[in-house]
Amino acid sequence: MTLHIGAKPGEIAETVLMPGDPMRAKWAAERFLSDAECVNQVRGMLGYTGTWRGHRVSIHASGMGMASMSIYAHELIRDYGARTLIRVGSTGAMQDHVNLRDIVLAQTCTTISTPSKPLFSDVQFAPCADFGLLRAAHDAACDLGQPVHVGNVYSSDTFYDERPDLNAIMTRHGVLAVEMEAAELYAVAARFGARALAVMTVSDHLLKKQALDTRAREQSFSQMFEIALRATFAPEAASDVK
Repeated sequence: MTLHIGAKPGEIAETVLMPGDPMRAKWAAERFLSDAECVNQVRGMLGYTGTWRGHRVSIHASGMGMASMSIYAHELIRDYGARTLIRVGSTGAMQDHVNLRDIVLAQTCTTISTPSKPLFSDVQFAPCADFGLLRAAHDAACDLGQPVHVGNVYSSDTFYDERPDLNAIMTRHGVLAVEMEAAELYAVAARFGARALAVMTVSDHLLKKQALDTRAREQSFSQMFEIALRATFAPEAASDVK
């Protein structure tokens, strides 16, 4: 056990999918995993472990924002031996050619600040995805006929944004979408030599003022979990991570 995760040793798989919402973790475990068991309920941050096509997988919520992601990613890697962590969640599009329900794969992350920033002092560390996972996720999306975009995303500390000028700058520089966790996940994974990727579904569009309703979100989100699982266990996703 750790301060935030009540799982016993061995109850967390080396592969962990991390939706932000605890109830989405429960939904995904019931939909995608065989013999899923709840291994964490501390603070209501649900975590499950089961198998997908014979592979052992955990689905554990991260909570909302980089501070919460930092805590769970840190403990999952350091204390439970997780080696592959994939954020699966929603994102808001910032480019005209990106549409609702499209998949965005975060190759790199732009951010103003993360919990890891003090470690780097004056260095502007560039958080990036594991390339093997990134390539395999892109291939999986294409195989499923799912529109997919790969590139830079903006990891923001604020949900109710009052900086439209900043959003305009991000759009001008080709940032695909905005979300709230990927940059810190990538930083923590890099620190411990683990693999990380963010696979996200476009649920809102900042430029077009569009948004999916609750039912459409659930139907669309199935694809990103399928992509994340296929990517994780694809032969080409293998890396030198031990």
